[in-house]
Amino acid sequence: MSQRSQWGTRAGFILAAVGSAIGLGNIWRFPYVAYDNGGGAFFLPYLIALFTAGIPILIMEFIMGHKYGGSSPLTFSRLNKKSEYVGWLQVFISFGISTYYAVIIAWALAYSVYSFNLTWGENTGEFLMGSYLQAGEVGSIGGIVPSVFIPLVIVWAVVLAVLFKGVKKGIEAANKIFIPALVVLFLIIVLRAVTLEGAAQGLNAFFAPDWSQLGDPSVWTAAYTQIFFSLSICFAIMITYSSYLPKKSDLTNNAFITGLSNSGFELLAGIGVFSAIGFVAASTGNGIDDFAADGVGLAFAIFPQIINQMPFLNGLFGFMFFASLVLAGLSSLISISETYIAAFQEKFNISRTKAVAFGGGLSALISILYATKGGVHILTAVDRYVLTVGVGLSGLIEVIILAWVLRKVKDLQEHANGLSQIRLGSWWTICLTVITPILLGYMMIASLYSEFTAPYVDEYPLSLVGPWGMGALALVIVVAAIFTKLKWKAGVNHSVNSDEEVGS
Repeated sequence: MSQRSQWGTRAGFILAAVGSAIGLGNIWRFPYVAYDNGGGAFFLPYLIALFTAGIPILIMEFIMGHKYGGSSPLTFSRLNKKSEYVGWLQVFISFGISTYYAVIIAWALAYSVYSFNLTWGENTGEFLMGSYLQAGEVGSIGGIVPSVFIPLVIVWAVVLAVLFKGVKKGIEAANKIFIPALVVLFLIIVLRAVTLEGAAQGLNAFFAPDWSQLGDPSVWTAAYTQIFFSLSICFAIMITYSSYLPKKSDLTNNAFITGLSNSGFELLAGIGVFSAIGFVAASTGNGIDDFAADGVGLAFAIFPQIINQMPFLNGLFGFMFFASLVLAGLSSLISISETYIAAFQEKFNISRTKAVAFGGGLSALISILYATKGGVHILTAVDRYVLTVGVGLSGLIEVIILAWVLRKVKDLQEHANGLSQIRLGSWWTICLTVITPILLGYMMIASLYSEFTAPYVDEYPLSLVGPWGMGALALVIVVAAIFTKLKWKAGVNHSVNSDEEVGS
């Protein structure tokens, strides 16, 4: 079976890969993680994590997708029939993420409109949970919230339209607009933020090193976790995208460009966010700690406070910030959705139109659940278990199978070295066979102990976390097993020998 080269240009592939990595979490998660784990000192474990786990796994997935020429399940099936389950596990983790990720983009879309009139008022936290989300009791579902549902429909309309167009005319074309626009918008935000009074105070808090924290194992775990999730590895995304590359592609170089571009954007996000936090802290007389928050609270509660305090053109600044979240989110959601669309298309040998209609349509329907009054609580539980636990688990399984069970690291290395200017040596093999499995194993043990012994946030009881968090992860694991058992439809060669050059 020939490789399905669909990228128009190398730049198109890199933009799409970077777009999948630069998600909403890069803008609001990385700044807080760095600040909370030693400030400037955090960049040491962060860089070590990048070069011992992030880029090595990214290279590995680029090689896998390119060499075996298929979606994640097809790639693992061609690698070894018994490993197909890993591909489906990754695909359904991505499917679960796509169902709620779209809703967060919908929030950002609504807030980009609210920015012009500062609709959120002075009490931004109360507006978010009350007037906007209309959050009900924990555990209940309640009715649909129109202010969330309407932008959600718009988000899915855009994403499905892009996916129906295909890889070159849809995904590549969209990212050629989304990613440059995102970078330009965020550069404007950062330049404006660093010129605000008090910005230096925020940047000092962000960059001031607390070297004593480097002795804390949790800081190193945070660094590897951040790299792991921010690069979109083990989501099936990079395997799927690289399967569309032409036969002669510089895989290692592409992986370095993608990884370093993502980290550069995270640094830019940290500068912009903490400059703005420093400004609002100076304006209100409060400390940095009062505004340094993790997750959606930073974007939808703290940042509106910052926008309120802007001396002029605050509505425009707010629009640019939330528009950048929308662009980052759309590029990531398109990438996430492509994983299961490609997988369904290949497994059942159906047209792309049918795969998008089924996979994307089903995800869109499920996402309505998060547009209800209880949606924000359900979203929090699903995100914690499907993303944090699920992706870490799939990553650990992937690396162990590739490095130790099937022992394919050398084969993958030879494939990449035959195409790439940067040759892979002992650094790459040691990272994949020793460093990454040990670190991922430690992270998973610590994560599983933490997540399954008690609810991760006091206000979220087991009655919510059980069915919606642990239950969602269990469903992903079971459905992946069911799809693995289904036979490949006629017309799909899923048993290419691993020693054959796919595309030759």
